[in-house]
Amino acid sequence: MAATPEQPSPATPRRKVSRHRGEGQWARGHFTPLNGNEQFKKDDDGLNVRTRIETIYSKAGFDSIDPNDLRGRMRWWGLYTQRRPGIDGGKTAILEPEELDDEYFMLRVRIDGGRLTTEQLRVIGEISQEFARGTADITDRQNVQYHWIRIEDVPEIWRRLEAVGLSTTEACGDTPRVILGSPVAGVAEDEIIDGTPAIDEIQRRIIGNPDFSNLPRKFKTAISGSPSLDVAHEINDIAFVGVNHPEHGPGFDLWVGGGLSTNPKIGQRLAAWVPLDEVPDVYTGVISIFRDYGYRRLRTRARLKFLLADWGAEKFRRILEDEYLERKLIDGPAPEQPLQRWRDHVGVHRQRDGRFYVGFAPRVGRVDGVKLTEIAALAAAHGSGRLRTTAEQKMIVLDVAEDQVDSLVAGLEALDLRVKPSPFRRGTMACTGIEFCKLAIVETKERGATLIDELERRIPDFDEPITININGCPNACARIQTADIGLKGQLMLDEAGNQVEGFQVHLGGALGLEAGFGRKVRGLKVTSTELPDYVERVLGRFAKEREDGERFATWVARADEEALS
Repeated sequence: MAATPEQPSPATPRRKVSRHRGEGQWARGHFTPLNGNEQFKKDDDGLNVRTRIETIYSKAGFDSIDPNDLRGRMRWWGLYTQRRPGIDGGKTAILEPEELDDEYFMLRVRIDGGRLTTEQLRVIGEISQEFARGTADITDRQNVQYHWIRIEDVPEIWRRLEAVGLSTTEACGDTPRVILGSPVAGVAEDEIIDGTPAIDEIQRRIIGNPDFSNLPRKFKTAISGSPSLDVAHEINDIAFVGVNHPEHGPGFDLWVGGGLSTNPKIGQRLAAWVPLDEVPDVYTGVISIFRDYGYRRLRTRARLKFLLADWGAEKFRRILEDEYLERKLIDGPAPEQPLQRWRDHVGVHRQRDGRFYVGFAPRVGRVDGVKLTEIAALAAAHGSGRLRTTAEQKMIVLDVAEDQVDSLVAGLEALDLRVKPSPFRRGTMACTGIEFCKLAIVETKERGATLIDELERRIPDFDEPITININGCPNACARIQTADIGLKGQLMLDEAGNQVEGFQVHLGGALGLEAGFGRKVRGLKVTSTELPDYVERVLGRFAKEREDGERFATWVARADEEALS
């Protein structure tokens, strides 16, 4: 593997660099920081801020925090300042960071592979109640996020999390973020291969390692051996997807360069088959390419997808093999299309050992500390010691004996956690939104919950799989471009000329089945108050016009604009 490029220290003579600074690629000798983010990362590794949090900031309080730590390095430990209450969406883009900052934090708990024990979930719930005003959201990255965190409480929160094997290390920042994994890894009857050992080895080698703690931007990972394609592999920087090689057997198909935000890209296959024990080496090679060759000049072009777009898959694979792995990869097959439309594992399913796993749906990922402790107690009372979060803002209880299933389902339903949810409860997800996020323009969580209730009341017989993803800004944390109905928050004028919250509508996106981005109909916007009317109307037209077995996304592709408006 290629050596890690060293950044010149003040005492080290700088190597001669051409006048053209390029894209700030270290592998090209361009180490001079080209923006403020690169400068603060060069000044001090984000991992080092933990010591200051523990010894200075937690004792002296919020006002003692250095600005480059506050809005930069603290992300390396899962901390973002949250939005100050009362700031409307029209001011998001015009206020200075210090005007948007509240003196409280969002704290993200890293849950690689979505794997939790009942004890870990109980602790997460207790921390929520004691330190986070009861907040706890399950994200579409399998994490849990708190709000209202005081800097004074962070060391104690870390102590409690780490005592049960949890962490916030590199949950945010320009780092290797949480590793998505199949939430039914190791238990599903139809699993091709269990990627858990690879997730564990990558964690051991990479997370918290200073060699990989200064990347051009965030680096998102997915590893799943499920034929349901349950980790949104198409939109991760790197993904390993379970396949059966005709000669070598079960392994993984390698994808790179996926991502959404304002410049969405579907990841590309490198047409390489990777055996389980080589996944950590290949991962290390790919993240090293990103570190060394990634663009650091403009933040808007700093994701791996832009490098891949310029290089192409063939060159990327060649650099990976020749410069980093120093060997050739084995050519391999593409993953097969999944047979099922839903891939969130909601419902009751038999495990390979004869026991059952039970998946359930909160409302748009929103739970709370009390509910999490109740889930942990309920799972333990029914013989389970393990739970999983999913990439669809859902949860799963594993290892349930057959004679315990009905009682567990009844207990979950009593907590308003649906094991047999409507398509709207099952398929609607939402980002954090303006309630806490400094980038948001509109409210999302409550809007999503209200929409679910309205659609269940208005069209109770609708039974087709449908995904409705609600995002508070253009950054697509809720994957709006890949939803059947994707809603991008914006401000707009209502019929009376008043500025109100609303959404630009994307229609017909998909992952798994013919992955692609949704269609934007010219001028198609809807106010927040009109949203239930619009969704009811477009789903009614779909039900009327669809052909036998036709998916919503397929209908959208052929429908005229009038039918979609």
